[in-house]
Amino acid sequence: MPKAIHGITVAHFFETYGAHLKMELAAGHGGLHRLIHEGSINRPALALTGFFKYFANKRIQVLGAAEMTFLKTLPQDTQIQIFQQMVKQHIPCLVLTRHYLPTHPMMAVAEEMRLPVFRTPMITMNFVNAATLCIDREFAPSTTEHATTIEVRGVGVMIRGTSGMGKSECALALIERGHTLIADDLTQIKLLDERDLVASSRPLNRGYMECRGIGIINIGEMFGIRSVRPEKRINLVVTLKEWTPEVVEERTGLEESFYEILGIKVPHIEFYVRPGRDIARLVEVAAMVQALKRMGHDPAKEFNDRLIARMANPTQEEAPLREHNVAIESRPEDEIAPS
Repeated sequence: MPKAIHGITVAHFFETYGAHLKMELAAGHGGLHRLIHEGSINRPALALTGFFKYFANKRIQVLGAAEMTFLKTLPQDTQIQIFQQMVKQHIPCLVLTRHYLPTHPMMAVAEEMRLPVFRTPMITMNFVNAATLCIDREFAPSTTEHATTIEVRGVGVMIRGTSGMGKSECALALIERGHTLIADDLTQIKLLDERDLVASSRPLNRGYMECRGIGIINIGEMFGIRSVRPEKRINLVVTLKEWTPEVVEERTGLEESFYEILGIKVPHIEFYVRPGRDIARLVEVAAMVQALKRMGHDPAKEFNDRLIARMANPTQEEAPLREHNVAIESRPEDEIAPS
């Protein structure tokens, strides 16, 4: 089931993205427990004039050059009243861009009412864009799948199947061939920008795999750091199933099937496991076919088009062959006789 995020603390946001956003805490350390309830950024221009009717109070509040210049035109007691009203609206924090220093009224209210105030040297537009991407990742819909995810030649492949079907063994064979592990056994998935399904592993077991009969192995130490990747977009889902004589397998590839994750349909292929089948090789080829399809080349469709064209004009390909046979028949026997 998808997990809904109702809020993250300011402390979590600062610890996770503070270095990336070049943020430093200027005041209000006691308010880091405040919650950010919406995955967006707000510039409180109207709020600084005292208009709070449509104030986006659940978001991070960013003050840039325009806001700080306006504040300098206000008396200190007016600034105190405005910031007190903003804090009473339960805003999570303030961020001052372009390395602006907090005004004295802002500092006083921040310390008194425990409102975190941060500074960053980034220009306002760049900070808002970067922070929006960061916070969108936190609030993105997410779910988990009992699956192993591998990057195969740039294609993110999620391998599903019941327990003991051979997901990890298939993934290990792919890693031996130079491909990259994203997550083993349990894949965490986030929907970014309402279109991209990004798979990752839990931090605790990132880079580790469980192989039945062997136990836990460290992929990074065995195959090198390039064999592990923190996350990857999912482009293909492969389901491993047990083969039975009644199974009817896809033979042409013309009929596409999809697997739905968080409302997004991903191309889906089923492979039936039986003795003698190299499942890892099949997954590798399936990933390369999917890469070709993304580039506009569908082998099954191309062959089907050729077949339809051949059926529509059967003499087109036979003509060169007939001309060749006529040429041979017209030659003297001594020229065509074997030596």
